[in-house]
Amino acid sequence: MAYAYWKAERHEEDSVFDLFFRKHPFAGEFTIFAGLEEVLRFCASYKFTPDDCSVLRAKFPHWDAGFWDYLSTLDCSRVRVYAVDEGSIVMPRVPLIRFEGPLGICQLLETTVLVLINYASLVATNAARHRLAVGHSKTLLEFGLRRAQGPDGAMSASRYAYLGGFDGTSNVKASVLFGIPVEGTHAHSYIVSFCSLNDVLDPMLADTKGQERDFVAVVLGYRAQLAKNNTNNGELAAFIGYAQAYPRSFVALIDTYDVLESGLWNFLSVALALGDFGYTPRGIRLDSGDLAYLSRSCRKAFVRCAEKFSRPCLASLSIIASNDLSEKVLWSLKEQGHEIDVFAIGTHLVTCKPQPALGCVYKLVEVKQQPRIKVSQDSVKVTIPGRKEAYRLFNMNDEAVIDLLIATGTSQQTQHRKCKQRAQWLQQTLSMLAHALVLVCVPAQLLPCP
Repeated sequence: MAYAYWKAERHEEDSVFDLFFRKHPFAGEFTIFAGLEEVLRFCASYKFTPDDCSVLRAKFPHWDAGFWDYLSTLDCSRVRVYAVDEGSIVMPRVPLIRFEGPLGICQLLETTVLVLINYASLVATNAARHRLAVGHSKTLLEFGLRRAQGPDGAMSASRYAYLGGFDGTSNVKASVLFGIPVEGTHAHSYIVSFCSLNDVLDPMLADTKGQERDFVAVVLGYRAQLAKNNTNNGELAAFIGYAQAYPRSFVALIDTYDVLESGLWNFLSVALALGDFGYTPRGIRLDSGDLAYLSRSCRKAFVRCAEKFSRPCLASLSIIASNDLSEKVLWSLKEQGHEIDVFAIGTHLVTCKPQPALGCVYKLVEVKQQPRIKVSQDSVKVTIPGRKEAYRLFNMNDEAVIDLLIATGTSQQTQHRKCKQRAQWLQQTLSMLAHALVLVCVPAQLLPCP
């Protein structure tokens, strides 16, 4: 297309493209806009290197030589980018980003900006829906690194799940690059790698005062007091080893063998011992079974031990749940009643399993100051022509009521003058019709692209 524009000598014509979506994902009523920072970074660095031109020239040997001169000097210095704020709640058919500039370069941006916006907005929206399902008092962790569609998908999922309301990620690289809090626990493979207490080579642990003491002996003493001497010794050895490595942040995965007959009591034996050494354990993770029932049972055991051993901190230990959780499962757990504090979401979050694509589109709406429209027998695919500004109407309770698109002129002065006139007219009209509506004008902000 770029070559055809250039061949027809249309590549320098002024153009306007809108990026928008047609329908909220997940059969929902909102979408979160994400990916803008990456779009601006892409535009700021856009160019074709000599190597790029050489490779393309070999692919298309019949193209005119002059096109490669055009391509080699191409950048986004004449492209203007208008957008809503990243992280905003956005509505269908309202332009998320508007690109203005020469037709050739604006057309070339299409595929990449769609890639950068579609998945980012989808994951952020999916994350927000999970947040609504659990409420604001619970912790949400993104655990989808191994289930995402490749490393790029995994990095984007970690980044935009955080934007959508998650509290942390298991993705260490995402934590390093984006400053997202990193959280994680051990896997079942760590547990099954221990066969017996003989695998604990060093029984000692330094307490908070620096004194080395026999940690294994203290753990076994508490297991005897709990009257749970038949728990799995390999699992107990694994917990001891993990506590020795992380005495200040001990979390144990307790469902490798049997939660209520082994894992829970092995954890409590180690947790009580850590308390003797001056440390406060953090909690457990459940990765299988009836999560609502198991979490309630574990909480009851924590409370009983807190009372029996005068350790109040045990009653409020964190219970982390994983096990292929989804938005639907989260709502179900809430209905059943549970004692889970932290939810680690993987596959259903990063793959957006209920709807794996948002469907943003990039459409030409104006050329040479003339509005352009795409018509279709499918009415949803008919575009809204011309350059537009988006305004959001709020009621007296500061609740968003509707988004309004207003056609604007070609110059900035004309745009602002017409927007102001239309806004005044609309406010007067709405005031007469319903005193509850108040017009708040929020024009799209110009985001300069170097």
